[in-house]
Amino acid sequence: MSMAVAGLLAGMALGFAGYFGGFGAFLLVAALGTIGFVVGRIFDGDLEPGDFFRPRDDRRR
Repeated sequence: MSMAVAGLLAGMALGFAGYFGGFGAFLLVAALGTIGFVVGRIFDGDLEPGDFFRPRDDRRR
């Protein structure tokens, strides 16, 4: 699936959630989608869980 199709599906899901469930449902779907995206990237091997906790550079200040 291309990124354009994935973006289209995500946008449609957020649109339906916002229309039928209100702003709270919109935020819930957006948050769960973001969490699912990050977990999927970790399982694909594109991200490491430690990447979120390591400093960007090795210099100590």
